[in-house]
Amino acid sequence: MAVKVPGALLGSGRNADAYDIGGGRVLRRYRDGRDSSRVAGEAQVMAHARACGVPVPEVFDVCGADIVMERAAGPTMLDVLARRPWSIRVHARELARLHDLVHQVPASGLAGLGLRSPFGAEPGDGHVLLHTDLHPQNVVLTGTGPMIIDWEGASFGPAIVDVALTWVIVGYSEIPPGPRIQAAVMWAFQAAFTRSFVRAAGPLDESWQQTAIRLRLADPNVLPVEAVRLERMAAAARRPKTSGTSGTSGTSR
Repeated sequence: MAVKVPGALLGSGRNADAYDIGGGRVLRRYRDGRDSSRVAGEAQVMAHARACGVPVPEVFDVCGADIVMERAAGPTMLDVLARRPWSIRVHARELARLHDLVHQVPASGLAGLGLRSPFGAEPGDGHVLLHTDLHPQNVVLTGTGPMIIDWEGASFGPAIVDVALTWVIVGYSEIPPGPRIQAAVMWAFQAAFTRSFVRAAGPLDESWQQTAIRLRLADPNVLPVEAVRLERMAAAARRPKTSGTSGTSGTSR
């Protein structure tokens, strides 16, 4: 059944609000008018991933624009990294491990859910479940272990696509404005985390980097500064390379 009166607002994302409705449950309510079948598909993906051993909140109910699920209580991985920057390598390896868990879920169980994918209308051979937005802000470190949230972009395709998307999101997302020294420290922090993640989850070659840039630029929610940076990277990749030039797995500014 739909929850008519939400509880305390826990937070708001680009497309949805989350409310604490008590009993260890949270209501995720989409406010963008999306089709209810898409919301139901997200809930089914979560249930399927959870059944396959991926640490995902349990889904209790879905109706219209609402999903009622288990509340993942705890700080995000990003919160912990901000407080303990020396733990970059540990958390980068943990993020790579979570990718591996997601990618152990075969895409064959996702047929008929109407997921959006650049790799076809239905899963093909070698395709696995993709989260497509698996970065430190979407990992909650609960008392019983990490939990992956925000599955609205779930898709299917080669596992390396998820790794590449995390590379471009983590490495090139926009830094909030602030003092130049602070911003420089944050860029260095992002670059170090990205390199550690790619070492643990890769290898990631230039062709998949460019695929991730293209997919990221197609996202209407990308911020303008990030879009400009990615457009420059894509343009640079299209220029003829001189001898000895190769792609990188880290970040550059």
